[in-house]
Amino acid sequence: MKTLLSILLTLAVAVPVTWFAARQRHPNSPNSLATSGQPVNAGRKLRYYQSAMHPWIKSGKPGRCTLCGMELTPVFEGDAGFDANGGGDVVPLTQTMIQVINVQTAEAQVRPLKKTLQVAGIIDDDATRHRILTAYTPGRVQKLHVNFMGAEVTEGQPLVEFYSPTLLQSEREYRTLTGELRAATALRLLQMGLTAVQIEALPQKPGDQLTSQILAPIGGTVVAQAVYEGQYVQEGERLFEIADFSTMWFQFRAYEQDLPWIKLGLKVDITTPSHPGKTFTGPITFIDPNVDEATRSTKVRVELANRVVEGRRFLLHRVYADGLVHLEAPDVLTVPRTAVIETGPEAVAYVDQGGGAYSRRVLKLGRRGDALVEVASGLSEGNKVVVNGNLLMDGQAEMNRAFAEPAAAPGATNVPASTLPTLTFAQRTALQELFALADAVTTALAADNLAEFNQNAAKLHVAMPALMNRFVGADKSWHPFLKGIEDASHFANADDLMAARKTFYGFSNAEVALAQLLRRTEKAFASLKVFRCPMTKNVFPGAPAAAEWIQLKPVISNPYMGVQMNDCGTEVQ
Repeated sequence: MKTLLSILLTLAVAVPVTWFAARQRHPNSPNSLATSGQPVNAGRKLRYYQSAMHPWIKSGKPGRCTLCGMELTPVFEGDAGFDANGGGDVVPLTQTMIQVINVQTAEAQVRPLKKTLQVAGIIDDDATRHRILTAYTPGRVQKLHVNFMGAEVTEGQPLVEFYSPTLLQSEREYRTLTGELRAATALRLLQMGLTAVQIEALPQKPGDQLTSQILAPIGGTVVAQAVYEGQYVQEGERLFEIADFSTMWFQFRAYEQDLPWIKLGLKVDITTPSHPGKTFTGPITFIDPNVDEATRSTKVRVELANRVVEGRRFLLHRVYADGLVHLEAPDVLTVPRTAVIETGPEAVAYVDQGGGAYSRRVLKLGRRGDALVEVASGLSEGNKVVVNGNLLMDGQAEMNRAFAEPAAAPGATNVPASTLPTLTFAQRTALQELFALADAVTTALAADNLAEFNQNAAKLHVAMPALMNRFVGADKSWHPFLKGIEDASHFANADDLMAARKTFYGFSNAEVALAQLLRRTEKAFASLKVFRCPMTKNVFPGAPAAAEWIQLKPVISNPYMGVQMNDCGTEVQ
């Protein structure tokens, strides 16, 4: 489907471009045409006419390309013409065509790769400076020194006047005991929630004072209050929650594709709707090594200093915030992102070879920046890559590959037909049986019938040794073709149609090579039909852009496309 769309796109643009180019007067150009359609190249001999889009199409007289309908371009003595051996990966353009489609290039350079990553998260407090204050012993809240959430407290500040008979008894024992017994009682008082300073001050505590003070363990903001005056609490019951807001954490999630960029110490610019127009900057201080399996992301932490403004902390707790992470990689080979085309599993770019030729390069990409992308392989520093007009070039290259000649079949050699001996009746009969068995395999694939394919492939595999035995002692000129057929006939039982077509492709290549030779040397095989499909690139992994097969029937029945596009292809004469 990608090939078909590429063909339509290229035809839609290329035909008007060539029509325009052929009607422009360029007296200094060796390939120029006058409005009369005759070559304008005084004193130079015309060699031939050639299609710029399909260089293998040549003619001795003016006309149009038989594939795309474009006017043929005259090639004079001294001109290189268009490269017909590019395998579909070299796109030739005239100077006029380059100007009309506005081809622009840029150099592949080694330079820093920069990227700005937009993230979103929550501003939270420093979890290492967050405390929950609980009752160490049962008792009654006699008085609250802090009785509202949001209050700012300092470390050691009294929060509660607490009456606990157990605590009061231990305090009295401490005052009356000495030596090791007093030391043991001091440890028990620490376990009941008193601080070392409070314990040291117990001898000066008035004997008629029945309550003890619960002090703030850290300085910060009261974010939760769970008790009121007169409330009786049990051991372990929550009283207050205090958070130190002097340092805040901006936490966001980073996805796997962003992790190669993110390093400790990177600066992050943070904005929040609670302070519009203001930006806060802090470093990344922690990257969680645990990746969430569901979201494929991990938490990243940024530390922000939070100053006091007008009696309160400027950054609020648990507000939404956006961040811009300024990422930068060391010097790497890069090209502009517009130079890379990714319309399938491959990433490609087109390199200016000079003289109007642009070669297709398959790239292995690394990290992607805002304007540049890292190239791991496929280009060298200094290569001029196309950044504008490359989509049209890719469509044309797709057409070139679709209509290019397929690769040579396994076992085929350039043996002149005149040197091959005439087949015996037994050998001719063996080959006719071979083509009949192979046609059954082809017909099954064309019908998308996997069971029938496996059945007929097994028959062909079993019959091959007997068929080849009839060539024992035959002239060795036949051996490369027969060997290719025999090697490719070892079909394995296919699990699906894709696997079946991949197996069939190797056998079909060998069969076509033999059939093409027989059609020129043996009248009995002149009726064999050879067809070519120009859209096989995605039929199976590693498939070529075009593939051929043999049929006994004249009506096309495509084994590579099956019932979906059964009539796709053209006959090869």
